[in-house]
Amino acid sequence: MLPLVLAFCSGIGWGTADFLGGLSARRLPLLTVSLVSQAAGAAFVTMLILVHGAGPRETAALGLGLAGGVVGGLGLLALYGGLAIGPMSIVAPTAALSGTVPVAWGLLHGDRPDPLQIVGIVLAVVGIVLASRTPGEEDGNPHVRGIALALVAAVTLGTFVVLLDEAGRSDPLWGVMMVRVGALLILGVIVAAVRPSLRMGRRDGARLGAIGVIDNTANLSFALAADAGGLLALTSVLGSLYPVATVLLARFVLDERLARHQAVGVAAALTGVALIAAG
Repeated sequence: MLPLVLAFCSGIGWGTADFLGGLSARRLPLLTVSLVSQAAGAAFVTMLILVHGAGPRETAALGLGLAGGVVGGLGLLALYGGLAIGPMSIVAPTAALSGTVPVAWGLLHGDRPDPLQIVGIVLAVVGIVLASRTPGEEDGNPHVRGIALALVAAVTLGTFVVLLDEAGRSDPLWGVMMVRVGALLILGVIVAAVRPSLRMGRRDGARLGAIGVIDNTANLSFALAADAGGLLALTSVLGSLYPVATVLLARFVLDERLARHQAVGVAAALTGVALIAAG
């Protein structure tokens, strides 16, 4: 049960970080939000490593984590690019299919959920896609490039989860640290080319610092779920609940109304979680 709880917490954490990041991006350039929050997250994980006072348990965690950070960074770029040029009502749920990649990987490598959990996986994935679907946009004539970028995001972000899981089984803390290093490498190249303004107030700076801590705590929670022996086919679904968490926060914090299909998606996803935990 512990791996499932840790994975569920990672999904809540990622969703909360996304929600706060979205709020910050309304006031600051997106690259500024990403760079400062990622740097804060790296500082947070570095502090944990210094407190832990030990080197990597297995050197494999370093390479796997670095690869995960690079792949995850590219996935976010593809997602943001797709959202910028394609209809969000199609791009977001397409990218949310990223959860199917680690599920397939886990099943192919020996994960054997029981029948009740398999039903839970299907319900949760369908619910996540529905909850991610943005209301109020026309679906006609979707931009082909935007959909292509959404598919790239789905594959790369799903691959990131696989690599984070593998790094967590080698060394959760050092794996998460190298994930952040890889992401900062990608982000640093882009920031050096674009040179966005880094000016911000104390409140914005504090929020970006909180985003970095929450995001990296979620990464560590997922890596610890792997270290505790969790089945990737199950933990990846729970970690993929972040769109549901973001939608619920928008509903209760910003008083945004849920479209009917989003409400159905949230209910389906939570029912799937209950079935996975009961299995």
